[in-house]
Amino acid sequence: CFCLFFGGDHSVTIPLHKAFGRYQRQRKENTRIGVIHFDAHYDLCPRYDGHPWSHACTEARALEGIVQGEDLTFVGIRVAEVSELEILKKNPGITTICARDVYIDGVESICQRLIEHYRDYDAVYVTLDIDVLDPAYAPGTGTPSTGGLTSRELLEILRHLLNTLPIQAMDIVEVAPSLDVNDITSWAALGVVQMILAHFSKEIAS
Repeated sequence: CFCLFFGGDHSVTIPLHKAFGRYQRQRKENTRIGVIHFDAHYDLCPRYDGHPWSHACTEARALEGIVQGEDLTFVGIRVAEVSELEILKKNPGITTICARDVYIDGVESICQRLIEHYRDYDAVYVTLDIDVLDPAYAPGTGTPSTGGLTSRELLEILRHLLNTLPIQAMDIVEVAPSLDVNDITSWAALGVVQMILAHFSKEIAS
């Protein structure tokens, strides 16, 4: 079955990644697990504000035995910490698709890159920080960053991936209604949820 989780800040993904990896390897010892991380930020800090379990450390923890660099792809990136750049140098297999890449290359091209990368994987986890969207579409989040994806680009990419890859779990995090105006960010997140539910309703019906 498909599991959908809601945050919370992005630190909630740390135990979710761990549980996902453990569950998949219990099912099949040598299973190939992939992670696609939608975010304005890498969340690769070894520690942030003195804590190893910060929202900025999500994928640094995932690299500690859950996935390897080649299993991890970031989509929508436009900010990086110095410590994250060092981890990227140590893990050259990590794939980065910047927000500008989506804008320049287009949704179809980005989807093909992701599909080709993960087509032979057994299970893929998608984690979605709502700040992957431009603040025009998601102002209610803790660390907004300009130049992000549009809500249409995000929906189309996710739709393609759900239709073609073995995505078995997903989370949506960093929605902060108290920082919002007119619930714009909540509506953006709800649009993603509705699309996912519609996809699996179609699967059940068929």
